[in-house]
Amino acid sequence: MQKLTDWFLRRRPARPIRPRRRRIDLGTNPPSYPIYAIGDVHGCIDELRDAEARIAHDMSENRRPGMVILLGDYVDRGPASSHVLEHLIRPSEHGLRRIALCGNHDDTFMRFVDDPERYSEWLGMGGEQTLLSYGLDPYQFGARGKKRGARFGDLLMEAVPVPHRKFLANLPISLTIGKLVFVHAGLRPGIPLNRQTEEDMLWIRDAFLATGPQLPLLVIHGHTPQPEPDFGPGRIGIDTGAYYSGRLTILKIDGGRFSFL
Repeated sequence: MQKLTDWFLRRRPARPIRPRRRRIDLGTNPPSYPIYAIGDVHGCIDELRDAEARIAHDMSENRRPGMVILLGDYVDRGPASSHVLEHLIRPSEHGLRRIALCGNHDDTFMRFVDDPERYSEWLGMGGEQTLLSYGLDPYQFGARGKKRGARFGDLLMEAVPVPHRKFLANLPISLTIGKLVFVHAGLRPGIPLNRQTEEDMLWIRDAFLATGPQLPLLVIHGHTPQPEPDFGPGRIGIDTGAYYSGRLTILKIDGGRFSFL
């Protein structure tokens, strides 16, 4: 693996310009239907399927359909990243209305597929497990000679299907409805929503976790794993480390009431 990473770091081409990700705004009125937010999946397909089955059961029991919002990080670290993406690009078997937001791991994986030489740091973020889920062994490529990089890039483009790449490229970065904001990592405190950067929304931790958004909003986020759902000022964190704990948290929001499935 180190040899492969070293090869990528030798030359880094100019950073490509990418379009801004969508920011979904569903209006200023509070939702009239339940919302189910799912934390970081990280390649845990069994836990995701179980979570969706529990949501479908809850909707059926209460006879109230709702919206499912996934907070990003579908790939890396867990064993089945490719299966998670394949699952999410297909219609829900339970008829769930899903909106999948972008996480920092999803964004970096997409960039790595397009330009592995520049984004080689992804390999150290749990990317090895993602490559293995696509049938690529990073250790095998690390053992080859100087031509391994070109061959690796070719096989990477062959292994990651076009629908998976399009899904990653088109993931929105946030969803706002009423006073609720759903985003992967959080917001830069005190900065209006329309001036938040994508980098902060995908990567921020300390400043946001300490003080919350410092805006008249409640932010539902993932990104920072905790043993239990994490309640802070103006925020609720629901990343409970599914890839090592086996716990994929579902937060239900219904008429101002908050509960966990």
